[in-house]
Amino acid sequence: MFKRVLIANRGEIAIRVARTLREMGISPVTIYSEPDAFAPHVKACDAAICVGGALAKESYLLIDRVIDAAFKLGAQAIHPGYGFLSENEDFAQAVTDAGLTLIGPSAHAMTVMGSKTDARTAMQKAGVPIVPGTTEPVDGTDEELVSLALTIGLPVMIKAVAGGGGKGMRLVHDSTALPAAIRGAKSEAQSAFGDGRIYIERYIQNPRHIEIQIMTDKHGHGVFFGERDCSMQRRHQKVIEEAPSPKVDACTRQKMGEIAVKGALSVGYHGAGTMEFLLDNEGHFYFLEMNTRLQVEHPVTEMIYGVDLVREQVRVAAGEALVYTQADLVPRGHAIEARVYAEDPAQKFMPCPGKIDALFFPAGPFVRVDSGVEAGFSVPIFYDPMIAKIIAYGATRAQAVARLDRALSETKIAGIKTNVSFLRTLLNSDAFQRNHFDTGYIDRHLTELLETPCVGALDETQLVIGAALHRYLNDIQHASQKDQPSLQRRESLWLQWARQPRTGI
Repeated sequence: MFKRVLIANRGEIAIRVARTLREMGISPVTIYSEPDAFAPHVKACDAAICVGGALAKESYLLIDRVIDAAFKLGAQAIHPGYGFLSENEDFAQAVTDAGLTLIGPSAHAMTVMGSKTDARTAMQKAGVPIVPGTTEPVDGTDEELVSLALTIGLPVMIKAVAGGGGKGMRLVHDSTALPAAIRGAKSEAQSAFGDGRIYIERYIQNPRHIEIQIMTDKHGHGVFFGERDCSMQRRHQKVIEEAPSPKVDACTRQKMGEIAVKGALSVGYHGAGTMEFLLDNEGHFYFLEMNTRLQVEHPVTEMIYGVDLVREQVRVAAGEALVYTQADLVPRGHAIEARVYAEDPAQKFMPCPGKIDALFFPAGPFVRVDSGVEAGFSVPIFYDPMIAKIIAYGATRAQAVARLDRALSETKIAGIKTNVSFLRTLLNSDAFQRNHFDTGYIDRHLTELLETPCVGALDETQLVIGAALHRYLNDIQHASQKDQPSLQRRESLWLQWARQPRTGI
């Protein structure tokens, strides 16, 4: 087993990985960019090295500097988390060539599954059902592309070969709009991924986004940890995830799981991975893509299966065999996760970086918080603006949803705009409560969702007052004894005023 592991990431995922490494007796070390010098993930590790400037391409994406940091810090392995270099086959190969171990799949598996078209071809050969469309990047005249789209069947989705997160993606209902959509998708894909190639597939109407968590080892064994439902999305980016899916029955779960493991093993995959599928209204499912890394939403799987997926990643990377058989993996209860972002839903979810003046996270039974920020920390403009993931567990879906809503009601963040109230509105919407939604629900109903008031929400003014009061009470504790009577009286007045209901100034 490794003695020291470099975490090549930042934020909540770096802290989450560090915690498991410590439990395993492994020393966690990390990297950081210049603006992240005092970031919480740096404090969470035993040592850290600066790898460059603010932009990811000047720091976290520099393969040579990341590997050099691993050697300088005495690490034997590198955990890439998610994002940044986690699905970069060149990085995976460079780590191996340097004599280090990547806690993730091989460069070959990343190459095959990292290209959406290569992955579709490989999965089709393995017997995995794919969405009808092209299995090669497409190019040609406008007339040729229109003809191709009509052959596939409108509406179609234009997608980036190297895509993800909704980048380089366009939905086309009318063939006359296809040429412009393709040009736009290519341009966006080139800007986001450095690869402007695109492919076309049929658009599945009103689908659910279902993903299967798999784990395979280097000995040819594989298991699946059920499914997650990630259908509550805005602009193709996930907002709320839950496990198990309230739309998937036991028979479909078994079929999807077996196919996912088979597909992964067919390309020599080892480690944690996620097979993503679209589920239509008739119960048919189609392979969408594979994420060759840990997923943001992995905690909901951990909560219903009672397993630490990061620990299993580390064990597999060290060459150990899986200790689970499929019969051992029985889900219990329901878990649901909400992604808390520094963003403004009313302004098309525009990121809202800035300093967090006050921060109060929820607690209580069966609530988990994965976060990479703290009070006084400034959410930078250079990276993903996620503040935290709030996860709740319950014996039933209704209990888990109610518990998450309670947890979000306790989440207080002052100084920046967040989507907390919007998340509560989603949870309490009739469509979510009754399980009547699909991947396009938020985009179709955004206006009415934004107009729906969130009961019990506190405004920023109250949070700033709370932060000031918190600092004030800390000062009281250090006051001299002779000043106590007057300070206690002032404290009483502060508390009386702060507790009064108000809607702002």
